[in-house]
Amino acid sequence: MANISLAQFLEAGVHFGHKAYRWNPKMFPYIYMERNNIHILDLVQSAQLLKQANNYLQSAAEQKKTFLFIGTKRQASTLIAQEAKRCNSYYVNHRWLGGMLTNWVTLKSRIVRLKVLEQQEVDEVFKLLPKKEASLRKTELDKLRRDLDGVKHMENLPDVAIVIDQKREITAIRECRKLGIPIVSILDTNCDPDLVDIPIPGNDDAVRSIKLILKSLTDHILLGQSKT
Repeated sequence: MANISLAQFLEAGVHFGHKAYRWNPKMFPYIYMERNNIHILDLVQSAQLLKQANNYLQSAAEQKKTFLFIGTKRQASTLIAQEAKRCNSYYVNHRWLGGMLTNWVTLKSRIVRLKVLEQQEVDEVFKLLPKKEASLRKTELDKLRRDLDGVKHMENLPDVAIVIDQKREITAIRECRKLGIPIVSILDTNCDPDLVDIPIPGNDDAVRSIKLILKSLTDHILLGQSKT
């Protein structure tokens, strides 16, 4: 599988960090320079670390490990669902519910409720109920779908988490760390590399940057899965 060229990284704007005053000093080793008060990431390191992440995910996929994609920001939401589905993995792309992993038993009960309501919808049970009750169940179903649709087939805790925007998903990061779930994450200049297992320095705000990196990671998961 072809590696992404530095020209592709540049074109996608992977090198653009945040304004200099918003940086996390721990990201210093990955920063190439400061230009117009904006930090520019070192793309050579980004490419090397993406390759490392790709190899890790491919190897994990060959071992039939499961993956959870996490990214709830507007720019990442659609891409997270799209790429997770492409490699038959799980995802959270709307809202991270506190305790989603650490309180797994409770989450499973909510997934059971989601499946019950979905079956009722298929069986047209809602049409037989009083209008108010039907409306309440439909609202509940919509909310559960939005929050849990990407994990409703997840029987156990995932083996690996892939995260977009560490700062926004800090609750998810903490839960993964507490449970010893390895984390692969795009890290912008305001992130903490100590909180993840495999950092990929890159712009986590631009759609093209997220898409380029996420697609590469998914391609390698698929490659690993094809060898099982």
